[in-house]
Amino acid sequence: MKPIAERRSIRGIPSIPAIATVAAMTAAFLMPGYTATATATAAAPDDGSCETSLSNSFWRAPVDQLPVHPSSAQYVASIGATEPLHPDFGSGLIEGEPFGIPITVSDTIVPESTVSLDYADESDTSGYRIPQDAKIENGPESSGDRHVVVWDRALCKSYELWNAQQQGDHAWHAGGGAIFDLRTNKLRPDGWTSADAAGLAILPGLVRYDEAANGRIDHAIRITVPRSDQSYVWPARHQAGSAADKSLPPMGLRLRLKSSVDTSQLAPQAKAVAEALKKYGAIVADNGSAWYITGEENSGWDNSQLDGLKGFKGSDFEAVDASGLQQSPDSGAVAPR
Repeated sequence: MKPIAERRSIRGIPSIPAIATVAAMTAAFLMPGYTATATATAAAPDDGSCETSLSNSFWRAPVDQLPVHPSSAQYVASIGATEPLHPDFGSGLIEGEPFGIPITVSDTIVPESTVSLDYADESDTSGYRIPQDAKIENGPESSGDRHVVVWDRALCKSYELWNAQQQGDHAWHAGGGAIFDLRTNKLRPDGWTSADAAGLAILPGLVRYDEAANGRIDHAIRITVPRSDQSYVWPARHQAGSAADKSLPPMGLRLRLKSSVDTSQLAPQAKAVAEALKKYGAIVADNGSAWYITGEENSGWDNSQLDGLKGFKGSDFEAVDASGLQQSPDSGAVAPR
């Protein structure tokens, strides 16, 4: 297993760089007293007013009864049948850095941010409202993917940046970015990336501490693979393949922990994750280390509990044929079943 310091995602990016600047919201439209609240625990609001995805989203679709994909064995072998599952999140520091993707929660409307983008042609170029205290993946000095994820529960949106650098008050620079309206199932334009290579939202696929603490995670989980095919399947919108090789998984592929795998002896936090991997599976979202699943950075995680997940390996997984879930190619809503 690779040490955490060696793990780096291999970002898939659009082919034509461009620079764009997002216009900042003028002070005339700002009301006094608007502030951001960044919380250590990204818990869902009690009234359910802004969930990370809709109830009929592909993220929340059970896949435990779907057929095994015909190419399952090849996909698993290409990812690594003997490689261990690895929770790429937890509490504390690894070699001086926090790990996991932090979720900055904003419950009040904040000023619009100016965001300049290296890859503007497939990015959203306006509308970001990023709190001043927004956290960066692995910390402000990180040399990794530097994701910023803001769960704006006031407007029910997710603002997501990759390779983010804070430039000053309400000013950021990023490699790419995307805004997701969490009240819809609309997918990004076909062929567009996001802050993730597959063009999907990051927020809905993160394992959150509050979910695991409550013993139930009701959505698919973001996962990375070392190499992917130069193709993508619904609901993904973008590929970042290293080769045209049908034995490699495409972006958007659904994987699940086999029903035969014994999870009964796991500690509560790990068991909640494992049961979600059985029922909802994982979605290939980016290139990176084999079988790395992503969760939020949170001090509440018990790393010794999460370590139980490392006892599983690639051969405990299978690829799923999830094509029957699709209702429309441009929507993330699943077909009624």
